Amino acid sequence: MTEFVTFVIERWEDLLEAALGHVAIVALSVLCAAVLGVLLAVVTYRSRLGASLAVSSTSIILMIPSFALLGLLIPPFGLGFTPVVVALTLYALLPIVRNTTVALRTNEPAVLEAAAGVGMGRRSSLLRVELPLAWPVILAGIRTSTQLTLGIATVAAYVNGPGFGQLVFRGMSTFGGPNSLNLALSGTLGVLVLALLLDLCFGLVRRVTIPEVRRG
Repeated sequence: MTEFVTFVIERWEDLLEAALGHVAIVALSVLCAAVLGVLLAVVTYRSRLGASLAVSSTSIILMIPSFALLGLLIPPFGLGFTPVVVALTLYALLPIVRNTTVALRTNEPAVLEAAAGVGMGRRSSLLRVELPLAWPVILAGIRTSTQLTLGIATVAAYVNGPGFGQLVFRGMSTFGGPNSLNLALSGTLGVLVLALLLDLCFGLVRRVTIPEVRRG
C-alpha cells in the first residue's frame, strides 16, 4: 500500500492528465448521444413500431463487443480520439433512447389535453410541456449512459484513445515489471473515483433542475 501511495504521489500529473482525458471523452460522447438519442425518441415515440425499432436497434449496438467495434472503426477513422467518441456515443444511446421514449409515451394525457386546450400546437406542446415533464426520466438515462461509458472508455487505449485505459494497458503489457501492478491499479481505481464524482454531479443537477414535487 505504501508503495502504491508513493507511486500516486510521484505520478500525480500523469494521473490528472489521464483523468481529464477520460472525463473529456466520456462527456463529449454522452453529449452527442443525448442529442441524437432524444431526437430519435422524439421522432419515433408516437409510433409503437418506430419506438420499438429505435430501442431494438440501439440494444443491438450495445451487444457488439467493445474491442470488435473499435477495431471496425479504425479503417474509417484511424486511431485516437475520433473512433473512441463514435464508439462511446453508439454505446450510450440505448439508455437515453429508451428512457426518453418511455417518458414521452407515459406523460399524463390530461396535461397534454390541457396544453392543446390553451392553443399549443404539437411542436410547442413537445418543447414546453412534454419534454420538461419527461426530463427526470431522460436525466436518469443520461446518468446511466455516463456510468456505462466510463467503464467502456477504459478500452479506448486499444485504439490509442485517452484516459485511464492507457495506464491499465501499460500495466498489463509490462506484467511482472516494477510498476505494472501500480499502473493497472491506479487506472482501475481512477475510473471508480470518476464514476463516484460524476454520479454526485448528476445528483446535484437533478436537485437543481427537478422541482421537489416532481422528485417525489
